[in-house]
Amino acid sequence: MPLFARLRQVFSAPDRKSLANPTEEELRLFTGGTLGGSFAVSATEALQVPSVQLAIRLISEGVAALDRRVVRIDGLQQIDAPDHPASRFLTSHWNDWTSPFEGVRDLVSSALTHDFGGVQWLNKPDGELREIVAYRSLTVQFDTDTGEPRYQLGTRPLPADEIVHIRGPFSRSPLSLARESIGVAHLMAERAGKLFKNAARPGGWIEFPEFLDEDAFIRMKKSWEEAHGSSENSGKTAILYAGGKFHAAEFKSTDAQFLELKKEQVVEIGRAFGVPPSMLFNHDRATWSNYETAARSYMVETLEAWIRVTEAALTRALIPAGERKTYRVVIDRDDLTRADLVARATAINSLRASEVLSADEARDWLGMAPRPADRLDDYKNPNINPDRAPAPAEAA
Repeated sequence: MPLFARLRQVFSAPDRKSLANPTEEELRLFTGGTLGGSFAVSATEALQVPSVQLAIRLISEGVAALDRRVVRIDGLQQIDAPDHPASRFLTSHWNDWTSPFEGVRDLVSSALTHDFGGVQWLNKPDGELREIVAYRSLTVQFDTDTGEPRYQLGTRPLPADEIVHIRGPFSRSPLSLARESIGVAHLMAERAGKLFKNAARPGGWIEFPEFLDEDAFIRMKKSWEEAHGSSENSGKTAILYAGGKFHAAEFKSTDAQFLELKKEQVVEIGRAFGVPPSMLFNHDRATWSNYETAARSYMVETLEAWIRVTEAALTRALIPAGERKTYRVVIDRDDLTRADLVARATAINSLRASEVLSADEARDWLGMAPRPADRLDDYKNPNINPDRAPAPAEAA
């Protein structure tokens, strides 16, 4: 079917509204609020919390930053297949306005923030994949017994082979499940903002030894607010009359508890997304040793799970069903440890010494080309090579 005819078929059907996946505005309209308890916030409000933003960015951008490729399965070996039609969508472009990095990032971030997961449409006119598009009108409904998803673009049902779809382990996203904790963090940020909004005025109260009549009280209040009631008047000297005494407000233990609770909410949000507090810039208990351990735990226990589900979703969407025994999409984990060059060098040296890796395979791990055949002598170690020619100073 021609492309324009297919698009006309998708969007020309009569518009039938559905509340199967209500927006935040629809949820507020029909329920008077959002899912959750008294502190629950909407997705828009949740993303205003910096630690939530950072946790979602760390996971989604962490998965998207890794190299993706199509491999051919040959026994126990995985051989790169750059000529496979799906390869260009993993390395070149998602569509005319989206790179593969942005496409995968948006797919994972949507799965972290939406209960139905991250969903994108594969445009396949005449059965050939042309582009991958994240339509906002793409909705998902799940069978109540089997959990099988059914997809709909606008008002037209779509087959599963035209969809790339990833979800978290539960029926709700990590952001929805953590809305209570996120709501507390959001509320505390608002309270802190209100606390410091009027902090230019002297904090405390004025005590008068005698009763003030209404006129005297109004004059005193007006003059005080004119002198100290805005940020421009911060630091001015307070002048009192009629025996008035100013009592400065002191920070109590509850103020310290407020700060501790704000820090604890960062830890709680990190728990919800599987991100260590030190990666959310809470370094209260971080040391060089446990920071490295936490980073390794994050890569193995959190990021690896999202990498695997993304690999499976891309394989299911981009590789035809008849080819999945031979081809699959893989995401290269080596970039996760590339920053630790000492550890990589130690591992490569050990694997070379045990004859697990060849020299060129080790170079491939480092992103380097194989050694030129006519320059193999350039790679010999002069300190341990017994047949090297002596230097001029040694010959003398």
